[in-house]
Amino acid sequence: MKWTDARWLAGALVAAGVYLGLEQPARAEFTVCNQTLDVVNVAVGQEIADQAGPYWQTEGWWTVGANQCVNVIRDELVNRYIYIYAIDVFGQPLLRGTTDMCVGPRRFQIRGNEDCWVRGHTQVPFYEVDTQKTERWTLFLSAGGLQ
Repeated sequence: MKWTDARWLAGALVAAGVYLGLEQPARAEFTVCNQTLDVVNVAVGQEIADQAGPYWQTEGWWTVGANQCVNVIRDELVNRYIYIYAIDVFGQPLLRGTTDMCVGPRRFQIRGNEDCWVRGHTQVPFYEVDTQKTERWTLFLSAGGLQ
């Protein structure tokens, strides 16, 4: 094989790798799909590991159109339990949760789930999702809650 042939072959293999998706961006690991007929706003809560010790964190809002999906956690899941709060366009919750956590009126990232009102946030009941220790999970919201 000539040097020019080897360079061509190497270039072709790199191009094939890009085409076949070998150099893919990071996958989303927790996805929420809205199977209702209305827009849904979603917040997510999870325990975060830190050098100073674990703490609870909530983030929101993701707006999910009808029959669309949004990636709310982009890293590989490390927690078995993820907490979701979803409301419709009228502010009505879609899920009946039992774990109180904090949310804000606009885009937010809140550390800690205690004293929400004192810190200027709203306390709402998040729904616990058992991901069964998988690395990826998709949650489907329907008009009746979950599907």
